[in-house]
Amino acid sequence: MKTTRRCRTLLSVSLNFFALFFSITAFITTYWCVGTQRVPKPKCSKLRTHHCIDYGVNETDPNKVVYSWETGDDRFLFRQFHTGIWSSCEENIDDESERCRSFIDLAPASEKGMLWLSLVSEMLYIILLVVGFSLMCLELIHSSNVIDGLKLNAFAAVFTVLSGLLGMVAHVMYTQVFQVTVSLGPPDWRPYNWDYGWSFCMAWASFTCCMGASVTTINSYTKTVIEFRHKRKTFEQSIREEHAREAFGYLREHSVHSISKSVDIYSGQTPKSGRKTPIDADSLDLSDIAGSLGEEQC
Repeated sequence: MKTTRRCRTLLSVSLNFFALFFSITAFITTYWCVGTQRVPKPKCSKLRTHHCIDYGVNETDPNKVVYSWETGDDRFLFRQFHTGIWSSCEENIDDESERCRSFIDLAPASEKGMLWLSLVSEMLYIILLVVGFSLMCLELIHSSNVIDGLKLNAFAAVFTVLSGLLGMVAHVMYTQVFQVTVSLGPPDWRPYNWDYGWSFCMAWASFTCCMGASVTTINSYTKTVIEFRHKRKTFEQSIREEHAREAFGYLREHSVHSISKSVDIYSGQTPKSGRKTPIDADSLDLSDIAGSLGEEQC
């Protein structure tokens, strides 16, 4: 029982550890959503000769007419961007660096409250995962004590389930806020196309591991309680059977002793004889004697 319960606890600890690792990684990275943004091409200059619009005239002369043969998407550049919970970063078209902005500032005013609620839920999700992981580690230390292990197991299951629910709420709310920001966000940020990134996948993988850890912990608690009750029931049944055997032996011994004394008294009172007649014990029928004794008592 101890080895089986320890293996179940190790599985719960492993799943909780992966959930905690994935959630922290997703929380601090900025690849929840990735895509491209369409921005107008800058004017060509001596320093920039590629990915720009060359008008071919002296633009400082106001009398000159500016012509551009660029049409449609040819007039735009497509730069990559990636967005996390805290910030959004996009390529800088002037050099190879990135420019990052706070995603909280990019979100519409109507969605800022939900975004903050998502952030708080995500932090509570991580905190509860830490608490559940700590309780599971303590359960491994107290694996020899079944009662203490069951108490720690129950609390770990409660905290893990709560953390999973908060994580699911946080992820769903962030997804809704991002989709609204795509439509109503600043024009210079709105993506041309986008998709979910690896941070978003890690966040949901964390939720999956968290739910797996909670189910494993509850299953371990239930199995331990069932096994403990079964062992206690078996022990109590064996005690009752032992007491019954002892009581039966005690009654049998005293019954035989009483019958032997009664036979001796009966044999010593034979008529017309002043001496006792020995009676062979093998020739006695104990059932007949018990019946005769019962008739005398009546």
